[in-house]
Amino acid sequence: MFLNQTTYPVGLQPMSVTVVDVNSDSKPDIVVANSGDNTIGVLLNIGNGTFRAATNYTTGSNAFSVAVGDVNSDNKPDIIVANFGDGTVRVFFNVGNGTFTNETTYAVGSLPYSVVVADVNSDNKSDIIVANYGSNNIGVLLNRGNGTFNAQTNYTAGFSPISVAVGDVNSDNKPDIVVANNAGSIVSVLLNTGSGTFNAATNYTAGPGPQAVAIADVDSDNKPDIVVANSGDNTVGVLLNAGNGTFNAQTEYYAGSNPYSVAVVDVDSDNKPDIVVANYGSTTAGVLINAGSGTFNYPTAYAVGNTPYSAVVVDVNSDNKPDIIAVNYGSPYTVSVLFHC
Repeated sequence: MFLNQTTYPVGLQPMSVTVVDVNSDSKPDIVVANSGDNTIGVLLNIGNGTFRAATNYTTGSNAFSVAVGDVNSDNKPDIIVANFGDGTVRVFFNVGNGTFTNETTYAVGSLPYSVVVADVNSDNKSDIIVANYGSNNIGVLLNRGNGTFNAQTNYTAGFSPISVAVGDVNSDNKPDIVVANNAGSIVSVLLNTGSGTFNAATNYTAGPGPQAVAIADVDSDNKPDIVVANSGDNTVGVLLNAGNGTFNAQTEYYAGSNPYSVAVVDVDSDNKPDIVVANYGSTTAGVLINAGSGTFNYPTAYAVGNTPYSAVVVDVNSDNKPDIIAVNYGSPYTVSVLFHC
């Protein structure tokens, strides 16, 4: 289903990847957070899913997570990075042609591990949501206009929140927060009460060592479900939405050795979303095809680089088939592109 990987060099110990068209040429580009040399790398797509060498921008200490969104309403996507080592998120503004200005820095909690960008208070401005691994909380930084942000409001999550996703899980047209808590083997759901404020977390049991979380309707009932990568028992857990933003107990599926990230995308064009994981322990990306009703087949493994930390699934060569892009934490520090065939 996927061809052998093509690899591109990036910075040291890349941990996070996202794929977005940053230079308005209708070709999706790659943005990588490099934890080992405190940089973000931008690889521009030059056509047919091939990429230029990375342009690197210096950020804070230990860049662990990267997100892209237009935060200053100029129709150009900006880069937001969570810096684990110095307790900050930094915003790089897109100045056009996929180049970026020096960052604006905001203090968040201790050891920020994961960041996403979403409009949580319905004002048509993109806000920042960050999982603070060291302080056991979620920080919400509301956009006050022109891409500047208020100080974070903190919400208690579980122990060692490591991954955060945002989606409307209770069908009230307000985006909610879902968190994977690495130390507590739980996922937490914080429902949006309006104006970008959130209820206390409701917790659900996951597998040991949950490392990443995604939100998607996997059983075609028009209710978003939770999919979590459980690195401690080599599984993905699927928690089906029972209605009103409550969830059933997880069903676990073998994923591969130490799944560290999860993406949910229809890869075989059957209108059922499938699961793609980056298996840190086995140098593979695993693809679990949706068998119907939110159940999944045994994974097919595809070779990527050394110790893949994160993967996304996006059509990068404009053939209307989703491709896999993974960043490889281990030397020689690359991003892998696997074309759908």
